[in-house]
Amino acid sequence: MALQSVPVPDLAKERADRTRVLRRFRLGDSTFRIMTQCSAIAVLVLLAGVILSLVIGSLPAWKAFGFGFFTSESWNPVTEKFGAAPAIYGTLLTSFLAMLIGVPVSLGIAIFLTEICPERLRRPIGIAVELLAGIPSIIYGIWGLFVFAPWFQVHVQPLFIDGFANIPVLNQLFAGPPYGIGMLTAGLILAIMVLPFITSITREVFETVPPVLKEAAYGIGCTRWEVMRRVVIPYTRVGIIGGVMLGLGRALGETMAVTFVIGNAHRIVPSILAPGTTISATIANEFTEAVGDLYTSSLVALGLILFIITFIVLAAARLMLMRIEKKAGT
Repeated sequence: MALQSVPVPDLAKERADRTRVLRRFRLGDSTFRIMTQCSAIAVLVLLAGVILSLVIGSLPAWKAFGFGFFTSESWNPVTEKFGAAPAIYGTLLTSFLAMLIGVPVSLGIAIFLTEICPERLRRPIGIAVELLAGIPSIIYGIWGLFVFAPWFQVHVQPLFIDGFANIPVLNQLFAGPPYGIGMLTAGLILAIMVLPFITSITREVFETVPPVLKEAAYGIGCTRWEVMRRVVIPYTRVGIIGGVMLGLGRALGETMAVTFVIGNAHRIVPSILAPGTTISATIANEFTEAVGDLYTSSLVALGLILFIITFIVLAAARLMLMRIEKKAGT
């Protein structure tokens, strides 16, 4: 009986195939690394290009007005006297009002959806809240101007004016005739606009809390409010702050909706019911009509100021998150 021959493996061929496969993997990894690195560098180049263009475009305004551009309330294209103080004031005030109103409401909605809402209603309500984020800002502006502002003027602003008339400080904060439009109206519209962003992120981070932590708190007799305040919110505070900062960034840069309802008055008044303006609203209203280098440069300088404000706010938020994470780690 003849013996069957055993095939001898071709070691050289296997080695060549393995080398070819490793070379292909190495090439793929190198290509992926280069592509991701180029993407990261492209972001930095784009950011540097935006900053450089804003700085160069705003140089005539800084040379003409200097630091007084930050403090001046004048905005007169005829005499070419420009100041950014009312726009900066309006941007910060409307964003503060939006956060003051929107953050508690967003947290309340997120708590309701994760802890209290019946299971059959969670999905419809969650989808309804998230759909608010898909509405264009100009629709918010049109609704605010033609529906919300008239109702606010007739039913709400007179109550504020009469109710706080004899209370010091508040009588100045809620002074003036009921225009309907104004700083408070813009803040309310912005609060509605940032609500879905903060609510969605807060709801997601609330759902990451391990159920055993909440069950342990309930087991020792904590109420639902105590569980949220002492367990859920401390566990998710980093995510909550991130969601709030995302909403604040949206409020600082919002243009069309604010332009419709803020009144576009370039002045600083203590009353939040009075008309005002923001940086983005001023740029949107006047950029197409800007005639002359100084006028255009002043608008570009406003854009640079808005960029700086946003950068400072986000940097402060990042620093806060780092300190919270460090404190939690220790």
